[in-house]
Amino acid sequence: MSRRAELLSKLHLRLPLVASPMFIVSQLDLVLASCKNGLIGTFPALNNRSSEGFEQWLIKIKEELKAHEAATGKKLPPYGVNLIVHKSNPRVQADLEICIRQEVPIIITSLGAVGELVDRVHSYGGLVFHDVINKRHAEKAIAAGVDGLILVCNGAGGHGGMLNPIPFVAEIREIFDGLILLAGTLSTGQDIATALQMGADLAYMGTRFINTHEAIASEKYQQMIINAGTKDIVYTAAVSGIKANYIWQSLESAGITKEMLESKVKIDFSEEKMNVEGKAWKDLWSAGQGVASIKDSLSVEDLTNRLYKEFKQALKQQQSLLDKY
Repeated sequence: MSRRAELLSKLHLRLPLVASPMFIVSQLDLVLASCKNGLIGTFPALNNRSSEGFEQWLIKIKEELKAHEAATGKKLPPYGVNLIVHKSNPRVQADLEICIRQEVPIIITSLGAVGELVDRVHSYGGLVFHDVINKRHAEKAIAAGVDGLILVCNGAGGHGGMLNPIPFVAEIREIFDGLILLAGTLSTGQDIATALQMGADLAYMGTRFINTHEAIASEKYQQMIINAGTKDIVYTAAVSGIKANYIWQSLESAGITKEMLESKVKIDFSEEKMNVEGKAWKDLWSAGQGVASIKDSLSVEDLTNRLYKEFKQALKQQQSLLDKY
């Protein structure tokens, strides 16, 4: 069995899909609903404002997923936690210790790949996936021993990259035998099938899950996503210091001008900064270009059923092409 096949066999997925960790939006209900419906549910550790509260979330997730498995007799996919591995994040070590103590199945690292972290997660059988936006970042993460690379491509919500997914996936597949997760503009089951056709192992989908009942997103936020098209998404470092995609109308409502979009603030994930800006960011709404395919808000269960149907239909359509060409 190849390394990729072995890793995939541990995931028990209904769909090859990760509901990606989103600041504020991804909390307990969204993680639990995702896992219970056969997806990998994830959330950022910093979505809980304290390490103590973060650990309580982990305990609740473990208990509820275990109870669900016992009641259904069905093995569920694992959940994952996003750790921001950046020198300005004072909680990274404390939160890592908690993750190790609670044996979090998947750790998603961003803004730094740390070999020591990978070794410690591997010590209890956990997996490490790492965000990358170019080959150089990928090579560093591979050297650190990660199990999966999340290729964050052009148009992704939040901290997106600039590369087209077709050459990026091909380039990384040449040097990496672990899991490749593709992120950027994916909103439908057909998009999931397309990601696999390009050579990815898993799709990594965020914006589509903002418009679910379990997400921590206001009706106004969800309606803005429904109304938005690709032209409404702007790529700027003016909010967090790292270039990311936002819905222009939300920035405009907050008083951000188009001239300000060219500015860049200092990257800072300190507790003081997050407590202040976390409140402000509730009205600075991130989204990817995949908004163009989002026309409603629904439960995670209904969304998963739709994505599964679309995914299967897309695969059948691909199969039919064999008779044509």
